[in-house]
Amino acid sequence: MFWSTLLHLSPLLGLVSAASDAAGSTYTDSTAVNFFIAISLFVVSFAVTAGALVLGAALVRNSAAPPTSARDMKGKTVVITGANSGIGYETALDIARRGARVVMACRNTEAAAKAREEIAEKTKNSNVVVKKLDLSSLKSVREFAAEINKNESRLDVLVHNAGMANTFEKKVTEDGLEITMATNMYGPFLLTHLLIDLLKKSKPSRIVIVASDLYKLANLDLENPNPINSLPAYLYYVSKRANITWARELSRRLEGSGVTANFLHPGMIDSGIWRNVPFPLNLPLKVIVKVFFKTPEKGAQTTVHLAVSDELDDVNGKYFMDCREHSLTNSVQDVGREKRFWEICETMVKLTPSDPRI
Repeated sequence: MFWSTLLHLSPLLGLVSAASDAAGSTYTDSTAVNFFIAISLFVVSFAVTAGALVLGAALVRNSAAPPTSARDMKGKTVVITGANSGIGYETALDIARRGARVVMACRNTEAAAKAREEIAEKTKNSNVVVKKLDLSSLKSVREFAAEINKNESRLDVLVHNAGMANTFEKKVTEDGLEITMATNMYGPFLLTHLLIDLLKKSKPSRIVIVASDLYKLANLDLENPNPINSLPAYLYYVSKRANITWARELSRRLEGSGVTANFLHPGMIDSGIWRNVPFPLNLPLKVIVKVFFKTPEKGAQTTVHLAVSDELDDVNGKYFMDCREHSLTNSVQDVGREKRFWEICETMVKLTPSDPRI
């Protein structure tokens, strides 16, 4: 859209340039009129084009989301990480409306408690609970999984929604892991292992991984799986590529188990994930986000689709966008690298001999 806009404006830009050249040489009344007309045409055209872009973006942002299954989820248990805001909140809200028991796995339990009250009130479903989970901490992941395995009789859907994105601030977790990779990749990897037996017990069950088409902007360096010295903003893209690499191998390992694993791009979402962007970079970003990005409600539809749709009962290892299966670039489809990355992840999360294996 940006490039097509420039192409449409280029003739007018040329006219303005020609008029400017004329004004700089033989400046006559006729030239002045032509120059004024050219400038006026350019301004009007630019305003119309900009208005069309904003209107088009608004239509995209607020257009009706693709329909999802009307499946009732009564009797099902769904764990959703990062469910207190953004698309995680909207996913929890939708699934709670379907009657499921929803476990909101969140780092900020105070914010999650408020979100839980809203969801319970809106859906009239009191079977929504908040559990503490900090995916950047391997200890927290283990404690959360132990509580779920102890207190929940079943787990029908595990939604890996939580994610974080830093811009410039480098952080290392208590486990010595770069925090973006720990939160977006290694924490979910460990959690899946620790809950896999309950998922298998509850089959047919599903694992839904919120990835991103931004994986195309990054390279996953298997020689540097803990990139503590890399630019934090770039590592968000790396973590999303890692999610896809992991999800593809996960789906292969789960074949025939009764558990499926699919992954998705939710779209560019106004979810608050970029709230840590510092001033003054946050000012233009806020405008871009508000005008061009999807609302969390619209962005959550693909996640919900993968979690509940009866059309996907036997679908495994696929990538989705706007509730439809979507292709991946060839560069991210490498079975050898996927197997190797899996082994690296096992080391990064310190799997023990007594931990479940997939």
